[in-house]
Amino acid sequence: MHNKKIVIALPKGRILKELRPLLDLVQITPEEEFDKEDSRKLYFETSNENISFIKVRSFDVATFVAFGSAHLGVVGSDVLKEFNYSELYSPVDLNIGKCSLCLACSEDTSKELSRLSHIRVSTKYPALTKEYFLKKGIQAECIKINGAVELAPKLGLSSHIVDLVSSGRTIKENGLVVVEKISDISTRLVVNRSIMKTRPNDVKDLILKFRGIANGSDN
Repeated sequence: MHNKKIVIALPKGRILKELRPLLDLVQITPEEEFDKEDSRKLYFETSNENISFIKVRSFDVATFVAFGSAHLGVVGSDVLKEFNYSELYSPVDLNIGKCSLCLACSEDTSKELSRLSHIRVSTKYPALTKEYFLKKGIQAECIKINGAVELAPKLGLSSHIVDLVSSGRTIKENGLVVVEKISDISTRLVVNRSIMKTRPNDVKDLILKFRGIANGSDN
């Protein structure tokens, strides 16, 4: 960790829209360019001269923080469970980005899993998927897809998918049904364990601020 500033990795997309008001409440407001949707900039100064933000893909937040390129991050618990980095400490549930990780299939596919010994599943979460089916005594062949997972059953790539479900609209509009909820997902503040030791006061202050906001307080 060579940067004297504390670098916080933030995820692009849906979670960032929910997170954005919280950044003002913890009094770390990013520079104006941060809020421009057409901006390609990825590194941002903030109203706190000791803190910078980076914008990366949600799956990459955990990696940047785990390897020390960023000191803290905001990331879904789905990503944390998938990578299971030992270098990450997750002290705060921010109570945003809530959804479920679910198993789904086509409406005309059997929902009965108990008779299966093998299953092919398309997903962004191969580690979580294999673990889930292992507990059921089923061998899962996982095909990793980073987007448009819902197309897989229709095009014969796999019989099932494992993906995040929020409103359920995307699943329904693509002719799929949820077979089972695997786990509840929410968005977490994560910290690299090394920075906890080298800059404990700075990190503790940030954790307390985010925890206060997550609990409905801006103190």
